[in-house]
Amino acid sequence: MWCVPHPSKPKHTLVLLDTEGLGDVEKGDPKNDSWIFALAVLLSSSFVYNSMSTINHQALEQLQYVTELTELIRAKASPSPEEIKDSSEFVSFFPDFIWSVRDFTLELKLNGRPITEDEYLENALKLIPGINPKVQMSNLPRECIRHFFPKRKCFVFDRPTNDKELLANIENVTETQLDPNFQEQTKNFCSYVFSQARTKTLREGITVTGKRLGTLVVTYVDAINSGAVPCLENAVTTLAQLENSAAVQKAADHYSEQMARRVRFPTDTLQELLELHTACEREATEIFMEHSFKDENQEFQKKLVEILKNKKETFLLQNEEASAKYCQAKLDQLSTALLESISAGIFSVPGGHKLYLETKERIERDYWQVPRKGVKANEVFQKFLQSQAAIEKSILQSDKVLTDGEKAIAEERARKRAAEKEQELLRQQLQEQQLQMKAQERSLQENIVQLKEKLERERENAKREQQMMLDHKLKVQEELLKDGFKKKSEEMNAEINHLKNIIDSTRNDDTPWLARTLDKLGKELTSILSAPANLVGNVVRGLGSLFKKK
Repeated sequence: MWCVPHPSKPKHTLVLLDTEGLGDVEKGDPKNDSWIFALAVLLSSSFVYNSMSTINHQALEQLQYVTELTELIRAKASPSPEEIKDSSEFVSFFPDFIWSVRDFTLELKLNGRPITEDEYLENALKLIPGINPKVQMSNLPRECIRHFFPKRKCFVFDRPTNDKELLANIENVTETQLDPNFQEQTKNFCSYVFSQARTKTLREGITVTGKRLGTLVVTYVDAINSGAVPCLENAVTTLAQLENSAAVQKAADHYSEQMARRVRFPTDTLQELLELHTACEREATEIFMEHSFKDENQEFQKKLVEILKNKKETFLLQNEEASAKYCQAKLDQLSTALLESISAGIFSVPGGHKLYLETKERIERDYWQVPRKGVKANEVFQKFLQSQAAIEKSILQSDKVLTDGEKAIAEERARKRAAEKEQELLRQQLQEQQLQMKAQERSLQENIVQLKEKLERERENAKREQQMMLDHKLKVQEELLKDGFKKKSEEMNAEINHLKNIIDSTRNDDTPWLARTLDKLGKELTSILSAPANLVGNVVRGLGSLFKKK
């Protein structure tokens, strides 16, 4: 295996898989070549088959391995309908087939007229008329190549050089010593591979990355070693489980890293933190959508939503703790003189209550001028006022300047102000709950929008794949009919009609299917994201009881 940066496609790696030669009689296991052939087909996007001299009856007989693929590869884990062969789906994930003919000795002519390399291959793949077993056996590899591979290409190469001494030592020959025709042919071959070889994909356009390729190799080889037949559907399921788990982790890590980088505790408001959360969550969801596939019932997406929700709550808690700590430190600093004056009895004199109120009001004014106190500013100050209530009442009662009536009025004023502060705190808590519910709604909508876009893309990929399969089968059927193989052409009707029904069903169910999927996800995510109702209810009841007091 060679892995090199693709010479013409950025962010792509060109992986060259070179198998050992086929047909070595010294190999112990006769099945060895068949499995190598099957693995090469499963792992590549362009399959290059080398042969010598010409494409003739003998060359096609040596390509017996292609006829064994129906026994060595399965597309689906569950059986297909009786009249439909599993191999009918091979064309949807098989690679392009490139036949490379080395040391080509013929002229590219047919019936006296020049032909292209591709025409030479297509002529060699034409079925031979006749019904005797030998003809049927001879036609089998031709049929398999025509049916299984979506695209066929041929290249012929002259000898690298006619110098026998150079041929004997070909590995050390410089490029300038090679035959000019061979150099030109090699250049054309490489140019085609670099420009036309497709990115390796699985069913429905799932791109194979380096890591995914490694997982596929292990999955297929493990299946072979266990005596089973490699199954694409099972391999994709295994791959999806691994990749989707990794996608969840990658997205969650991105969220944590970005939140930690962007947030500065304490935030001035809850809205500021929730907006940061929304932005980071959107990016994390995009990362998950980019790296996940085949997420049956959106199980991994739901897992990510729950993880991000928990991480958000951790950031909210950290923000509250930072705010409470900062506010308490500032309040301690501002109230030092007040507490010292209380200890020294400064306010335990006639007119002391007025002096105490002026000092407390100055602390409150200075406190609210401190910037970025955060979400716990009201709560911390409310606790400070509550801690001073008994002291204030004591100072009030001991102030000999005030009459009993004035003391009663001042006490009622203090009670009313305390109730207003408590109401203000509850109002803030309710507002924060509403902000959180709006953030949850945004999260829900973002997940649904991104999933909708992803499902629509996947649906389009599936429809393109189905249409490609149909076009290919119709083309093969037309060629069979044109070449006089009417019966074989008619035998394809069951496959073609089955595929047409699938395409019609997919097209007709597009909108209802999408609506059902999104509605189901919406309900499940609402269950994960929704705030506890009793928490909001408690805040509302608290406000209601305060209004009754008035």
